[in-house]
Amino acid sequence: MQDFYGYRVEGNQVVVATGAKFILYAFFAAVVNKGDEVIIPTPYWVSYADQVKMNEGVPVFVQATEETHFKVTVSQLEATRTDKTKVLLLNSPSNPTGMVYEPEELEAIGNWAVAHDILILADDIYSRLVYNGVSYTSISSISEAIRKQTIVVNGLSKAYSMTGWRVGYATGNSEIISAMAKMISQTTSNLAAVSQYAAIEALTGDQSSVEEMRQAFEHRLNTVYPLLAQVPGFEVVKPQGAFYLFPNVKKAMEMKGYTDVTAFTTAILEEVGVALVTGAGFGAPENVRLSYATDLETLKEAIQRLHQFMET
Repeated sequence: MQDFYGYRVEGNQVVVATGAKFILYAFFAAVVNKGDEVIIPTPYWVSYADQVKMNEGVPVFVQATEETHFKVTVSQLEATRTDKTKVLLLNSPSNPTGMVYEPEELEAIGNWAVAHDILILADDIYSRLVYNGVSYTSISSISEAIRKQTIVVNGLSKAYSMTGWRVGYATGNSEIISAMAKMISQTTSNLAAVSQYAAIEALTGDQSSVEEMRQAFEHRLNTVYPLLAQVPGFEVVKPQGAFYLFPNVKKAMEMKGYTDVTAFTTAILEEVGVALVTGAGFGAPENVRLSYATDLETLKEAIQRLHQFMET
């Protein structure tokens, strides 16, 4: 935390579990009571809302659009806040949009949360993957007051390509971390020993591979983005982080006679063999998600096939 976030945490402010997804679930299980509201900016990662519901909470969505580069504002959050609002979930860089909040935007949001005693759940899983000169700032690094209001979630699956090793962690308020630890200890217990040793090596060993992967993702983004933007009907905001493109395909669907994005992606898969993720599950029924976490030649071929689909 000192190296990347700029501040130290004590041992009782850290909990580790089998992946960042389960860390998120443990947070909701520890914090959310029946009827508590969790504000989730959309588009959002598919598991957030269901995890809130599984713990008898109420997900409340705030719509972000291409026009605002998929970011929400304090005025939007304030319009959504009620006396039941307990948590604001903030994912930057975002899955699926790849947007990154600026420090001044984070400060305004953080101060709003502090003023209204709303917990911030900061999903920082893509924090090491930002591109083209964009600098990453965690909301927990803005001020001490905001840090005390924030639980940071991170893991090793993205920056270290250790998805299958299942290593996630959270840092923050010791009382909340303790409650999460109790829940984790009675469900999944500890990480597999091999994952623990792999995590130690990843975090304390040579970090050059992280930068090599970041540069590879950046190169793919800068190559594929303009190609995708040329596909008829695909309108895409260039992401700043993560490894996804999230084009709006409303015009493309109209051109091909579709009104449902899931039916549209199914047709693309069946007709030209390209698997896109429907935006419906992300709260964005006019978008599709394309991952560039694969080799460049495959990505170029996929986009060529999208041209083929749209032009026949």
